[in-house]
Formats: sequence, C-alpha cells, structure tokens
Amino acid sequence: MALNLTQKQEVVAELAEVAAKAHSLVAAEYAGTTVEQMTAMRKKARETGVYLKVVKNTLAARAVAGTEFEVVKDKLVGPLLYAFSTEEPGAAGRLIKEFAKGNDKLQAKVVAVGGQVYPASHVEVLASLPTREQALAMLARVLAEPAAMFARAVKAVADKQGGGETAPAEAAAETA
Repeated sequence: MALNLTQKQEVVAELAEVAAKAHSLVAAEYAGTTVEQMTAMRKKARETGVYLKVVKNTLAARAVAGTEFEVVKDKLVGPLLYAFSTEEPGAAGRLIKEFAKGNDKLQAKVVAVGGQVYPASHVEVLASLPTREQALAMLARVLAEPAAMFARAVKAVADKQGGGETAPAEAAAETA
C-alpha cells in the first residue's frame, strides 16, 4: 500500500521525533523474516524501550536529518528495519542480536551512537552495554568502595596499635 503525501509527512515527523530523543540506532536487513518473528520482535521492542519501524530509506533519511543520526544517511540501502533505543543505549543492539540468533535473515547493517556510524559488527559492542539497572548497581559498588576502604584502613591501624589487646575503654570497664 503506497502512502500519500500526508501519510509520508506523518511518518517522517514521527520518526524524526523518536530520532531526536533516541540514544542509539541499529538498521538491519530483515528480508526473509517471517510475520511471527516480526511480531515477536515488535513485542519485545515495546517491552524494552526500542522503537522499531520498517520505513522507506528516503523517508528515514529525511527523518534523521538534523539529528545525531544524520551520519547514517549514505548507508541506508536495501530493505531496512530501524531500531531506535529510546530508554538505554544498548537496548536496540540487544534486541537485534537476540533475534538474529534465531533468524539468519536478520542482519545488522548500520550502528549509530553519539553522532558516529559504526560497522554492523559493532552491534555486539552496543548489545554488551549495561542496562540502566546494571549501571546503577556498578555505580553503587564504586561509591561504596571508598567507605569500605576507609573502614578497613581504620581497622588495620587499630589492630596495629592495639596489637590485638583490648581497647583502653574496655580495660577500664574490666577493672571497675
């Protein structure tokens, strides 16, 4: 079904809005993917904060104009599926990587993050980025470590000075 001019403008506007806020983009060839596979991928995309869209490359090129994803315009060739990570940078990479395992027809062609274009092989790197929860857990460990180091240092100094003997306050309490 061909789109009329108004529908094309709506698609471009919607895609441009998503691209302006997205963290990363993975464009993948999807020819040969079954309806069931696409339905499952779309469901997973909604659950993981990935905007997934099949759209003509000329419309996608217009939509990304003026965004950090404008750098992919020359790479948009062939039937492509566009996956924009809207919540965390690695989500689109994880989605494409996961579904490519069970479908050799689904192949990443372009990866874009932070105004840079990367080859398709970088979908692995993008997919390996931590989720928001994993990043927060790592940050909490990093922030807790200085306090733990300080506590260990204080204990080491106390052990060295006390030589394992009871503390003066405890000794005074024992003699009373």
